[in-house]
Amino acid sequence: LAARDPHGRYLPASTLKALTAIALIPKLDADALVRPTRRTCDVEGSKVGMTPKLKYKVADLFRATLMVSGNDAAVALTQAYGGYRRALDTMNAEARRLQANDTLAGSPNGLDVDLGLSVKTQRTSAYDLALIMRQGLRLPDFRDYVGTVNARWPAPPTKKQRKQGKKIGGYPIYSHDRLLPGQVYAYPGMIGGKNGYTNAARQTFVGAARRGGHTIIIS
Repeated sequence: LAARDPHGRYLPASTLKALTAIALIPKLDADALVRPTRRTCDVEGSKVGMTPKLKYKVADLFRATLMVSGNDAAVALTQAYGGYRRALDTMNAEARRLQANDTLAGSPNGLDVDLGLSVKTQRTSAYDLALIMRQGLRLPDFRDYVGTVNARWPAPPTKKQRKQGKKIGGYPIYSHDRLLPGQVYAYPGMIGGKNGYTNAARQTFVGAARRGGHTIIIS
C-alpha cells in the first residue's frame, strides 16, 4: 500500500527472531526437550532466564523468543536443531526461498555489535520483514506464539516451593508487543508482531493486524 526505502538494508535487531521462528518451527518437535549449555544461558542482551539444570520444551523456547525476545531462548533453539551454523544456514535458505534477497542472518537472535556483526554480515529490509511476517502468518504455531500476551516460564523451585514438595517453579512472562489485546496500546484486530532494539540498529518492528476481512503487515 505504501513504502519508503523498502529495500534499504539495515541491522534487524530482534525482528530477525521472526526469521529464526519461521525457519525452525517446521523443523522442530514442539514437545521436544532441550537442556541449554552454560554459554547459551549467559548470552548477551535480553534474556528470559535459563539454567543448565533444567530441560525446556521447544514450544516454550519459541514463545520466549517471540514474546520477551529471549536471546538465550533463541540460541537454545539452535541447540535443539543441531547447532548454531546449521540453524543459520537454514534461516538464510528460508530467506532465499521467500525471495527476501536483502536479508542475511549472522545470528539467531539479532544481536549485532556484541557478536562483531555489521550490516555486511547481518541485515534485512522493510520489504523482507513483510515477506517473513507473511510466511509466519501461514504457520499456526507462529500465530499462536506472537499472539500470546502472557505465559508461565519454568524455573528451579524456590526454597518455599521445595518445602511444599514442588520440583519445578516458574514465573510469568509478558509479551513485549504492547498492541495485543489487553495491553497498554491495544490495537483492534492485532495478530501479533516482533519488536527489536540494539544501540546500533535502533528501534525495529514488524507486525500484522486483521480488520474487515483484510490483513495488513507493517514493518
